[in-house]
Amino acid sequence: MSLPKIMVAPNGAYLTKSDHPAVPMTLPELVQTATKCFAAGAKGIHFHLRDENGQHLLDAGQYREAIAEISWAVPQMMVQITSESAGIYSPAEQRRTVLESGAKNASVSPVEIAREPDITITRRFYQDCIDNEITLQHILYHPSDLDILLKFLGASEIRNSGHQLLYVLGRRTNTAIKTSALLGQFITKSAIQLKTPDWAVCAFGASETDSLLLAHRLGGKIRVGFENSVLTSNGSVAPDNAARVSEVVKLTS
Repeated sequence: MSLPKIMVAPNGAYLTKSDHPAVPMTLPELVQTATKCFAAGAKGIHFHLRDENGQHLLDAGQYREAIAEISWAVPQMMVQITSESAGIYSPAEQRRTVLESGAKNASVSPVEIAREPDITITRRFYQDCIDNEITLQHILYHPSDLDILLKFLGASEIRNSGHQLLYVLGRRTNTAIKTSALLGQFITKSAIQLKTPDWAVCAFGASETDSLLLAHRLGGKIRVGFENSVLTSNGSVAPDNAARVSEVVKLTS
């Protein structure tokens, strides 16, 4: 499955109701958010689970339940889980979550997975995903992260098209990165190393909308939502994730 033009990332690993009351924390809230965002124009959802204390959770069984619930409510929506460690989970736990959750779409950071010292284990994980028809979107925080990814992919994989990439512009704790220059570096390096990658952008802070529109103009796709920013293009706080989706849909139509 190709990346949708617009994917919503409604909660992330860190935001809580104290950050914004519309951050979905429970499964019913995630289902409701997915339904509203799909109607607003997001044809995919990238989501995080939380435990009973509201903390980031990687759990294959609970992911399996969440995927089923969201897919039942919005059957045409692409559902993508995260394997983000958030400083809590090991590469082994990340790999196990992806492979045992029943997910057909997952995001993986090569930098995080590379914390596994045995590269053969990581290469086997990537092959296991191919064998189980799990599509990975590779999360790249810096153009140099692509070099790490290439270590895990065999020569035949590098020649093949179909790789999904997410270029991350800015950081949760640093939104002052010059996004236009960084995006250009991402695009140039990826075009050299991989054949026709399917790429999207997410961006943090007040410049989120401008960064997403730049990516759209350059032929990329968009991941928008409270995981990265709760602000609209004019700097006001959005009422919910669906409002962010609606605004981006209008601006890219």
